[in-house]
Amino acid sequence: MPIVTVQQGPRTVEQKRELLARITDAFVDTLQIPAETVSVWIHEVPTDSWGQGGKLRADG
Repeated sequence: MPIVTVQQGPRTVEQKRELLARITDAFVDTLQIPAETVSVWIHEVPTDSWGQGGKLRADG
């Protein structure tokens, strides 16, 4: 049973639905396993709690 963890900034529910579907499809197609065995965990991190290039993402 694969477990996929995605860490990202906030996204819409629609974006998360599509992401889950595409990740699941990739495992089903590649590993020939049932979709029900694929778990995807999304950890959303607020933009004021992570940075890139020395700046908080919240600062643009």
